[in-house]
Amino acid sequence: MHALTTREFRLFQSLVHREAGIFLSDQKRALLVGRLTPRIRALALPSFGAYYDLVSADRTALAQMIDSVCTNETSFFREAWHFDFMAKTLVPEWRNSSAPVRSRTIRVWSAACSTGEEPYSIAMCLRHHLPEEEGWRIEILATDLSTRALRAAQDAVWPIASAETIPEHYRRAFMLKGEGSRAGLMRAGRPLRSMISFRRQNLHDAYPESGPFDLIFCRNVLIYFQKEARIRLVKRLTSLLGQRGYLFVGHAEGLNAEYGVRAVAPSIYVPIPGSEKGAQ
Repeated sequence: MHALTTREFRLFQSLVHREAGIFLSDQKRALLVGRLTPRIRALALPSFGAYYDLVSADRTALAQMIDSVCTNETSFFREAWHFDFMAKTLVPEWRNSSAPVRSRTIRVWSAACSTGEEPYSIAMCLRHHLPEEEGWRIEILATDLSTRALRAAQDAVWPIASAETIPEHYRRAFMLKGEGSRAGLMRAGRPLRSMISFRRQNLHDAYPESGPFDLIFCRNVLIYFQKEARIRLVKRLTSLLGQRGYLFVGHAEGLNAEYGVRAVAPSIYVPIPGSEKGAQ
């Protein structure tokens, strides 16, 4: 198989940006080669150029290519202070303003859920602090660009080693340990799985008409967008937040007023009133 030429890299760079809104900088060239080479070999194609021709003409092949390019690095309770903020700041706030002032339904969007560790971490934290027997309902929409990652998230099965970052009391309450042929694996229990619905969503496309949300998690995604696209994305996300809604981003994705938000804690933001107008 021929090496990736500069012209071919530019073609893939443009295609990924157009289809997914993700900008592959020149520093991502080696990553692109590593992600696409297995697909090209599996299809017995002679070159990156031949693969580009295929994905340009076949939407199924294109979706598989985007799947391959997407980064699905994640873990349970990643950026743990976000969950501390929910437990120590938001839960008391919600309890103090519950019915008749507000509904006892908490709605969350995990906007880049990868293989599911994020939405299940959110579900464990919220269900522990807002039990069903007290009338609290937790609804979590989990979306991702990658169909492969979404299938894994819906299965809700992970290696036991993944449980190391789950607090023990959560693990005992919500996770099932595999036995027999499933030894070494764990699965989220049915009550936890019932709180989460999954959907493929390209953040570059029209959004689900599912707002308003109390919380939107869009962590470690903005770094793949150029500045203008980041601003547009943040404003679109915050337009779907309800009154007193919060946006959570990755620790390396600092935002400012230019994005129409203000920080309430590290990497946790609320919209500046009126700033989200026209975001759609």
